[in-house]
Amino acid sequence: MSLTSYRVQIAALCMLASGLAGCQTNPPLQNATGVSSMDVDSSRKGPVSGVGVEGQDIVAMTDQMMRDILAEQIFADTGKRPRVIIDSAYFVNESSQAINKNIITQRLMVNLNRAARTRMQFINRQNSAMVEQERQLKRSGTVDTGTTGLTKAQAGADYRLSGKINSLDSRNVKTGMIQRYTQISFELTDLESGEIVWAGIYEFSRAAADDVIYR
Repeated sequence: MSLTSYRVQIAALCMLASGLAGCQTNPPLQNATGVSSMDVDSSRKGPVSGVGVEGQDIVAMTDQMMRDILAEQIFADTGKRPRVIIDSAYFVNESSQAINKNIITQRLMVNLNRAARTRMQFINRQNSAMVEQERQLKRSGTVDTGTTGLTKAQAGADYRLSGKINSLDSRNVKTGMIQRYTQISFELTDLESGEIVWAGIYEFSRAAADDVIYR
């Protein structure tokens, strides 16, 4: 090996060693301008909030709805257990805010199911195709009848929840201030007679200089 080649190899090794040493001693980069993640109480206003429907509103509203519905005499603990459908199929958002309606109806249904299992039954109409598929498998002998036996048909419902979300927005073009009035109404309808057996309305108004983006 020539002297020149030897010197080139030594120089390359020195540069590699220097780079490795730098990687080992330099501290990891820190995002000095960022904000660390934090846990937020879902029942309270968080650090990112605006004028629309937010998590704490849904928690408070569905808790109040549960109490209001259970106060109705038709859901008294008589052993009759009326059948109820609670989903977002007939829940309409006509407000200026984008919102996942399932967040509201699912939380209400789960809380009622926990609190009122002896007072009402909940019918899963959204997954009726899944139920029908299993019923056909049982009746064809492809699978056994399970442990609860067979029924003549899927369960019919006595009442169904429907509702609407509406809002009214105003803006001061000079100051940029935004104000929004939000109204959320619910109805439980008798699916045989069409009678509205319970209705509830929940409303609030908020103002802010800068609104947030809801998704």
